[in-house]
Amino acid sequence: MKVTVLPGEGIGLEVIPAAMRVVDALGLREPIVWEPHLIGQPAIEAYGVPLPQLTLDSIRRNKVALKGPTGTTVGGGHRSYNVRLREEFKLYANVRPVESMAGLKTRWSDTHIDIVCFRENLEDLYCGEERMVGTDAEAISRITVHGTKRIARYAFEYARKNNRKKVTTVHKANILKMTHGLFLDIARAVAKEYPEIEHHDLIADAFLGKLINHPDRFDCILLPNFVGDLVTDVCAEMVGGLGFAPGGNFGTNQVIFEAVHGTAPDIAGKGVANPTSAILSAAMMLEHLGYSTPAVKVRAAVNAVLQQGTSVTGDVNPVNSVSTMEFTDAVISVL
Repeated sequence: MKVTVLPGEGIGLEVIPAAMRVVDALGLREPIVWEPHLIGQPAIEAYGVPLPQLTLDSIRRNKVALKGPTGTTVGGGHRSYNVRLREEFKLYANVRPVESMAGLKTRWSDTHIDIVCFRENLEDLYCGEERMVGTDAEAISRITVHGTKRIARYAFEYARKNNRKKVTTVHKANILKMTHGLFLDIARAVAKEYPEIEHHDLIADAFLGKLINHPDRFDCILLPNFVGDLVTDVCAEMVGGLGFAPGGNFGTNQVIFEAVHGTAPDIAGKGVANPTSAILSAAMMLEHLGYSTPAVKVRAAVNAVLQQGTSVTGDVNPVNSVSTMEFTDAVISVL
């Protein structure tokens, strides 16, 4: 089977090849054929555009892609390439699992965290409709019945299929009574279709306080787009940081799995980047493709290397660290 691979920019050029090596080392019954394409600055240099038609056609044809990070300017400049890909392929569900990993010292090391976030990916403030009104600026937040039903059912179906017990809807319906109020109303209605799954809802600020104090009390989290962008990163930080968090963007026809961290220009090209996020995103991809057992093996191998602590990158052990390649070799050795 063919998978489109988009290394992206910065450390993406190092961590995505690492993830590919891990997948190749599994010896799958039907090996993955990688179809590399450019995105972002490398694509601009080669084709004059950040998202060439060749890249889009490959994703549309193969239906599955593994993507590295791309840069996004703050304030002015180009729109996020991630957002443009989500819009192009209607990738409405952003799925971000986080789980405690042995060997990573965090403030929550004594608590086992196992959370899956389901963020609506196309609506809310990130629908991208902004305008200037004189010298002022305003943005549209759009939440629809169709979009909310779709992400809510995705979250509850995932919970049912994966034997998860609880879904918590997080919102600001106390203030945004029409938009987030609609999101909450639809989530509650969908929850009734899944009586075996416990459903709660929390205002976002109250939720964050409870999350920080008792993260083990949460299971699946359903979120509108803007709040979801913030919460998913907070959850990742609680288990070690964005370098340890995988992600997938699911649509009806296409899926893009991606390392959720940035391009890290300060260490790009030095061969020291942590490839864990990319490798775990590849594990999510394997699961999606029907390779559940290999996906479990990849996660276990990453955990084993992190727990051993002797072949880890500098963000894990700044005193005695190894390169991206050596970390990947250690994971493959465990496999």
